[in-house]
Amino acid sequence: MNNVLIKVHDLNKQFDLGKAIVHALRSINLEIFKGEYLSIMGPSGSGKSTLFNMIGALDTPTSGHVEVAGVDLTELTARQLAHFRGHHIGYVFQSYNLLPAYDAVMNVSLPLLFAGLEPEKARERAEEVLTRVGLGHRLDHRPDEMSGGQQQRVAIARALANDPAIILADEPTANLDLVTGGEIIDLLSGLSKELGVTVITATHDHKMLDTSDRILWIKDGAVDRLERREDLDIKVGSVG
Repeated sequence: MNNVLIKVHDLNKQFDLGKAIVHALRSINLEIFKGEYLSIMGPSGSGKSTLFNMIGALDTPTSGHVEVAGVDLTELTARQLAHFRGHHIGYVFQSYNLLPAYDAVMNVSLPLLFAGLEPEKARERAEEVLTRVGLGHRLDHRPDEMSGGQQQRVAIARALANDPAIILADEPTANLDLVTGGEIIDLLSGLSKELGVTVITATHDHKMLDTSDRILWIKDGAVDRLERREDLDIKVGSVG
């Protein structure tokens, strides 16, 4: 795997809290490959979510650069960033972020409609990706008629709808039980392999380690270590 999709160069992020400046990210350098499954791990406050948001064009750095497929995100305007997100990145959040009044098809269709796709084609694409994630039999069900795992599958289908190069999953198993969380991890891993999409997760869930290609450990806003899955000694309840 040597096709670099994302380049992070000397990335820094500071937050001015009045009397104190918080260094959320400190000189991060990183390359992420096309089709890779990367997990970003670290304790709360370590900076992993900030890095996640930078890669996802949801936030801008104090200094440094984030380049995706040759595009330097730090040089784009807010409007250009919004366009980039809508066409190249799919997002999966721990709280699902589904619209309760709409069924699964409409929840997946809406981003496509906002992007200008015709309603009939948007519905066709929504049905296609919902079937791919195992919900072909739940197309007309609203979120309150589905389990947590099914709602997260709808969220994954929505993330896939625009055929993104990158899926960003923020704590995608946090609100799920052990078995269902494992199913969601396997689903994301399978999509990465089948579609060649790059999956990046920000997570506390050590179950992610067994399906990740690499694991980036963040500590105090800096890269602590970057490891390949095969180099990890994973045991029940611990990582060596």
